[in-house]
Amino acid sequence: MAERRLLVLFGSQTGTAQDTAERIGREAQRRHLRCRVEALDSCDLANLIHEPLVVFVCATTGQGDPPDNMRMFWRFLFRKNLPAGSLCQLDYAVLGLGDSSYPKFNFVAKKLHKRLLQLGGNPLLPVALGDDQHDLGPDAVVDPWLVALWDKILALYPLPPGLEIISPDVCLPPKYTLHYLPEDSPHPSSDLLQPSAPRAAPCELHPFAARVVSNQRVTAQGHFQDVRLIEFDIAGSGIVFSAGDVVMIRPQNCPEDVQQFCQLLRLEPHRRFVLEPTEPGTSLPPFLPQPCTIQYLVTHYLDISCVPRRSFFELLACFSTNELEREKLQEFSSAQGQEELYSYCNRPRRTTLEAMWDFPHTTCAIPADYLLDLIPHIRPRAFSIASSMLAQPERMQILVAVVRYKTRLSKPRRGLCSTWLASLNPEQGDVRVPLWVKKGGMKFPADPATPVIMIGPGTGVAPFRAAIQERVALGCGGNCLFFGCRHKSKDFYCQTEWEELVTKGLLTLFTAFSRDQDEKVYVQHRIRENGKLVWELLSSGNAHVYLAG
Repeated sequence: MAERRLLVLFGSQTGTAQDTAERIGREAQRRHLRCRVEALDSCDLANLIHEPLVVFVCATTGQGDPPDNMRMFWRFLFRKNLPAGSLCQLDYAVLGLGDSSYPKFNFVAKKLHKRLLQLGGNPLLPVALGDDQHDLGPDAVVDPWLVALWDKILALYPLPPGLEIISPDVCLPPKYTLHYLPEDSPHPSSDLLQPSAPRAAPCELHPFAARVVSNQRVTAQGHFQDVRLIEFDIAGSGIVFSAGDVVMIRPQNCPEDVQQFCQLLRLEPHRRFVLEPTEPGTSLPPFLPQPCTIQYLVTHYLDISCVPRRSFFELLACFSTNELEREKLQEFSSAQGQEELYSYCNRPRRTTLEAMWDFPHTTCAIPADYLLDLIPHIRPRAFSIASSMLAQPERMQILVAVVRYKTRLSKPRRGLCSTWLASLNPEQGDVRVPLWVKKGGMKFPADPATPVIMIGPGTGVAPFRAAIQERVALGCGGNCLFFGCRHKSKDFYCQTEWEELVTKGLLTLFTAFSRDQDEKVYVQHRIRENGKLVWELLSSGNAHVYLAG
C-alpha cells in the first residue's frame, strides 16, 4: 500500500495561512497520515518531485505579491528551465487566502495552481479562494473545501484496517514537550539580547540589538495622537539601507501582561526548561534559546496580545473541565459559531490574554506543553526608515504613531509594538531593540536630474524624510513634498527641517492642515491647486510620484 504521507506548505504574511496550514496538519493526524507542515521557503524544493501529496496554503499580499516566506520558492517555481513534466508524480491542492476588496484577489493562489498544472501536477480539487470580506471570513470557503479534500485523499489513501478517524474530542499530542530543569542546575551566563559581532547582515534569525539613542515625542503634549521620532545606534551592525527601505522590529509583551498570564496559568516565571519535539524531525522554534525561562517565553515569544483565532478556542475546548466553558468554546470553534466568535473577538479586538480571563477554569487547566500550540509567536512589525545613512551613517530613525483606540471593551486597545517602543527610555540605561532591515517597495530614481513628487500625510512622510535627506546629500534638486496633518502647531512633523531646506532652495513644500480652518483641507486639495506645477514636472520633467499613508 502506498505510503500515507502529506506535506502541507504555506506562504503566510500575517499568520492566517500558517494557522490554516496547521489546522490541515491536525486534521491529517486525525486521519493517521504522516504529515509535515512547513513554510514554503523552509522546504527543500529539489525534493518536491518526490512528494506524492502536497497541499499549498498561500496568502496574497500588497499588489498581488507572494508573502515573504515563499519568495524564494516563487522565484524557483517560475524558472524557465523547469521541465514541463517535472511534477507529474504530484497530487496537489491549492488553498488561497485573500481579500476581494483588492484588485488582485488571491492572485498568488491562482497563479500557483496554474503553474503546478503546467509542470504536470495533478490537482485533486479546483483552487479554493478564501475571502476576508465574507461575513464568516475565509472559513466560509475553507470549511466545505476541506471536507471535499479529505474525501479525495481518503479515496486515494484509505484508512489502514482497524483504524478510525480520531474524534475532535480527543486531544492530539503537543508539538513539543516542556522539560523543567532542576532549580539548582547551572545557568548559562550569556544575556539573550547582547549585540553580537555580526556574522553577516542582521536578519530575522539573527537581529541586531540596537541601542536606543533618543525617543522624542514630536506631537504637542495636548494632541490626541502620540507620535515618536526614535533614533537607534547601528554602529558595527553591518546594516546598510537606502531611502524606501523598512526596518523590522520584534516587540515584546509588557511586564503587567506577562505577570497576569503567569498568574492565570499558575506558571513560575523563573523556572527554566528545555523543549523537545514530540515527533522526530520537527525543528525547534528558531527564536527561543535552549534552555529558556518561562519569563522569556512569555515576554519575547508568545503573542498574548493578539486577537485569538478559531484554532485557539478549538484547542482550549480540549482542556476544559468546566461544562459551561466547554460548551461556549466548542461553539466558538464550530462553523456555525463563527459570527458569534467574530463579535466576541474580532470586532472589539479582544486579546488572547483577555479571552483567557473569560475562561478561568479552562485556563488554569492548560498544560504548559501546549502553550506553543495554543498561542502563535510574536510577529515582527515593519516601519519605514525615516533617515538616510548619507546624513547620519551610524544612526537610524523611525517615526512611530502610538496605536491606541477605543472599542466597546472598557480598556483602550493598544498596539503591541508602538506602545512598547514609546515606553523605552534611553535615559534609564542601556535600552536595546532587536531589529533588521528589509528592502522596501519604493525605489527612488537613480538619475539625480529626475524630479520627485512625494505625497506623505501624517507618519506617511517617514520614507520621504529619508529620501529627501539622501537626495540633498547627493545634490539632487527637484524635491517636491505634499505634507498633510491636522494642525500646524500640533502635528507638523520635522517642521524646522523642512523649512530650512525650503530656505536653501532644496525643497518645494506644500502643506495641508486639515483642522486649522473651518473648511477641511487635505493634500489632494493642495495637489489640485498646484496642478499646473505638478503637470509640468510630470510632462516635461518626467517626475516620479510617490504616495505613502
